[in-house]
Amino acid sequence: MPISPAMAEDLAAAVAMLYEQAELALIEKVARALAEGLDSPLWAELKLRAIGNLRAAIEEIIAALQADAAGAIHEAVAAAYVVGQQAAVAELGALTVGTALAAAEAVPAAAAVDRLAAALIAETGPAHQRILRTGMDVYRQVIAEATSAPLLGATTRRQAAARALARFAERGVTGFVDRRGRGWNLTSYVEMATRSALGRAAVQAHTDRLAAAGVELVVVSDAPEECPRCKPWEGAVLRREGPSGAGVVEVEHATEEDRMVEVRVAGSLPEARAAGLMHPNCRHSVSIYLPGLTRPRPKPPSRATYEQTQQQRYLERQIRAWKRRAAAAVDDTQRTRANARVREYQGRVRELVAETGLPRKSRREQLATAR
Repeated sequence: MPISPAMAEDLAAAVAMLYEQAELALIEKVARALAEGLDSPLWAELKLRAIGNLRAAIEEIIAALQADAAGAIHEAVAAAYVVGQQAAVAELGALTVGTALAAAEAVPAAAAVDRLAAALIAETGPAHQRILRTGMDVYRQVIAEATSAPLLGATTRRQAAARALARFAERGVTGFVDRRGRGWNLTSYVEMATRSALGRAAVQAHTDRLAAAGVELVVVSDAPEECPRCKPWEGAVLRREGPSGAGVVEVEHATEEDRMVEVRVAGSLPEARAAGLMHPNCRHSVSIYLPGLTRPRPKPPSRATYEQTQQQRYLERQIRAWKRRAAAAVDDTQRTRANARVREYQGRVRELVAETGLPRKSRREQLATAR
């Protein structure tokens, strides 16, 4: 059975939900702390005195997150690795190669799972301290803006606080930069990192099993709605590992002994993945390539363009952002306005789905409930 990072996609949801719960809890804690007594003339003085209470509350959020995240990450990586193993076993079993299949089934997994889980835990670890720093910085910033704005005749204290909190809720906990230099907020960054790690785990488990069975070549699927980074690799035959670079190789026929066939190889799987293949949200899969037997499969019909799939992702992010703004609202008026924008973007998603036939993934529009 072909393996794709998408097969491990749902496994990342449990990890991402923990961080989303933490981010939403932070937004609600900060908003609630600042909204209390907002119309009092001593508001700023009282808020500064209570800064220690807020710090303690944020540290409780972080402690709960740390207690749950490591276990959830290890469990998700282990499950993704099993998915990859099962996919390889299904493919090898179809070949009825008893000796090779037995060897493949004996591949140990614990060490690989521990290594992949440890790498993801290390990658997401700095997020915990970022939560504390962001919460404290936003709290002080809102106090400063809400105090100075009325003095400048610009707006009321309540309006200034609402505006600053809305900016915070829309952005969330920021400051995370990926390898391509793109900025992310906390939940999006952790989800991206987790989905990437779980995709790697599934693909590695698949190739580990193939290696134990002596399989050297794999083929990339031809997927609909492909992104520009993946398109050059569609339908390509790749070395499971080894040197980069394209060329023609002579290999033994999959079922006929002593018969050699020529195969055009586009490069290696590690080379293709380094160039962007099998990124998070990638729709492509890799499967065993059988020299002399494997034939190109027809490309599944596209439901929409790649740009339309990205438009759907944008609308989903906007829905979540406005739901966070509703959570940070200092009064019912602000909350009502935020909820109206949520409904507006939900309507735009419905229109896009009806126009293109893309599936609507409601989970991507939801916020986890803060604990």
